[in-house]
Amino acid sequence: MKIDNIEAFWLRCPIEESKQHRSDYGLLTHFDMTLVVVTTEDGQQGFGEAKAAVGSSGSCASIVSCIENEIKPQLVGTDARNITQAWERMYNGSRDHYALSRGRKFPILGRRGLTISALSGVDTALWDLKGKTLGVPVVALLGGSCRDEMQAYASGGWADTEQIGEQLLSYTSKGFQGVKMRVGVMDKTVKTSVQRVQAARKALPESVKLMVDAHGTFSVPEAKQFCKGVEDCDLYWFEEPISPDNRNGTAEVRQATSIPIAAGESEYTAFDMRDMIALKALDVLQPDCAIVGGITEAMRTAQLAHTYQLELAPHCWGSAFSFMAGVSVAFASPSANVIEFSSGGNPMMYDLVNEKISAENGMIKAPSAPGLGVTPNWDFVNEFKQ
Repeated sequence: MKIDNIEAFWLRCPIEESKQHRSDYGLLTHFDMTLVVVTTEDGQQGFGEAKAAVGSSGSCASIVSCIENEIKPQLVGTDARNITQAWERMYNGSRDHYALSRGRKFPILGRRGLTISALSGVDTALWDLKGKTLGVPVVALLGGSCRDEMQAYASGGWADTEQIGEQLLSYTSKGFQGVKMRVGVMDKTVKTSVQRVQAARKALPESVKLMVDAHGTFSVPEAKQFCKGVEDCDLYWFEEPISPDNRNGTAEVRQATSIPIAAGESEYTAFDMRDMIALKALDVLQPDCAIVGGITEAMRTAQLAHTYQLELAPHCWGSAFSFMAGVSVAFASPSANVIEFSSGGNPMMYDLVNEKISAENGMIKAPSAPGLGVTPNWDFVNEFKQ
């Protein structure tokens, strides 16, 4: 089953005005993603996603160029079934034969950043392709599902102090028993973030999990102040309290609070995850399949979570392809018990694919369709590709 072609499409779709929101990223008016398509010589196809930004907007031109001009020549003509070998080829480049013969990495210079994002999309597409050709879901290829269904949490929460309770209750009214809200520099002051969380906790039933996400925008002192201010709010986790560039600072914040610290969506490869674990910087690992190195590297991260007795919660804010990749990893991993479900305006989750993605009464069922279980709506792709 040889690879005949690898394509990448930068898709940019406007978000309906009524579903737009403002955060530290500004007013989000468009959703961007890179759709990766791997085609075999007999015409079979697999699909994946590569990201230019952790959020939902960003220029994908460099990712498209990397996939089509650097990765494609490496993989065309190789066996699409040998996913691990393909990963090593992409990560080690011309020295991949040394890596495989010596049993250690000889990585290319671009072993972090957008090159790994590009690699991620190709890797995920290869998993999708293999599942479809075998007629089984990707989760079956990863060892099978650990559970029949999993709780989803509604990810959103941008409203001000007066409206945040109502906004989060609109999520729980759909059956979600977990919700996540945004805090940080978008609130201008730590005090405002604290007040918003206090208002949210007051509005929600005690049984509802409440997570908060600062998008890495607090300083270390600010994050500590925030933790002290919300210590009675029973937070399930505090996500990306400070910049991912300051891992020692993240560890310092964790040492200063009993609130579980979550991070990892901005990290590349399991090596970065290993370093955060070594620093005792987090309690929850959050690999993004469209950033970390695809499903292959997300599963390596899942093994770290299992080994070090940490929670795994894949970052699933993206298109239907990275969402289903994260879902597949989570269901195959004993360390995962909640799934992120986007509650913002997200045309890439619903309009990009032919299949319907939903959480029934706040629960996600284990994937059962072949591959990732989703296929592109080519009319949508052709309308919004750049």
